[in-house]
Amino acid sequence: MPFITVGVENSAPIDIYYEDHGSGQPVVLIHGFPLSTASWEKQVAALLPAGYRTIAYDRRGFGNSSQPAFGYDYDTFAADLDTILNELNLRDAVLVGHSMGTGEVTRYLGRYGSDRVSRAVLLSPIPPYLLKTADNPQGVERSLFDGFMQAIRDDRFAYLTSFCDNFFNYDQTRGRQVSEEAYRAHWNVGAQASAIATLACVEAWLTDFRDDISRIDVPVLIIQGDADRVLPHPVTGQRLQPMLPGSRLVTLKGAPHAIAWTNADEVNREIMDFVAAPTPAMARSR
Repeated sequence: MPFITVGVENSAPIDIYYEDHGSGQPVVLIHGFPLSTASWEKQVAALLPAGYRTIAYDRRGFGNSSQPAFGYDYDTFAADLDTILNELNLRDAVLVGHSMGTGEVTRYLGRYGSDRVSRAVLLSPIPPYLLKTADNPQGVERSLFDGFMQAIRDDRFAYLTSFCDNFFNYDQTRGRQVSEEAYRAHWNVGAQASAIATLACVEAWLTDFRDDISRIDVPVLIIQGDADRVLPHPVTGQRLQPMLPGSRLVTLKGAPHAIAWTNADEVNREIMDFVAAPTPAMARSR
């Protein structure tokens, strides 16, 4: 299996597992919590025959990547992404993030710029800022996230069942858009993740991305379901789009958080139409 080393913990390297398939313009796929590259199978199946090179990697702590005891913050995640883009010498790349992965895309563009990136796609986004504060009254109370963290400490596997229920809106999609087998497969991927990473990433969800957003200078496509129970649409995608002049928001009616799986055909069509479209003139520059 291919790996890229992004650091060291004591005597062991911190290795990021990645998959690199096909040729053409590179599309870099960055998964959500608590999943892995496996969550992109429906996108890879569409992008490869359309002539795109697909690169997907497992975030540190998840999938086949190393599981260090530190580095579960967006500065580190963005640095890992920067190392991957440089090691693979990617140019004109399209960054596609889902859920937690949209944070990597946003922080990367805010910190490292767009020399290697031509466009970005944010599926079920976590930006701009989830936490309710005096200057962010639209956010969510801290106590909700504290409850998630306590649930993970108490019984991580029971928490994953609750998470997957909301990830898929399983009470509504079961047997129609999500089979029991697909549900179990996603749960199993989450169960194999680092317990330390699973807990620490909840704190990372509270990152303020507003400064990063102001520095983004590439076209952005945002896709989200209006029935998203994990990252509610009014708090995330609906707020984010006006902060990105020239961006486009596609709202999928009745769709859950897991749109890369449940609404794959719509998502894939929107991504490929967006990537193939002429590059618009941006209203601002870095």
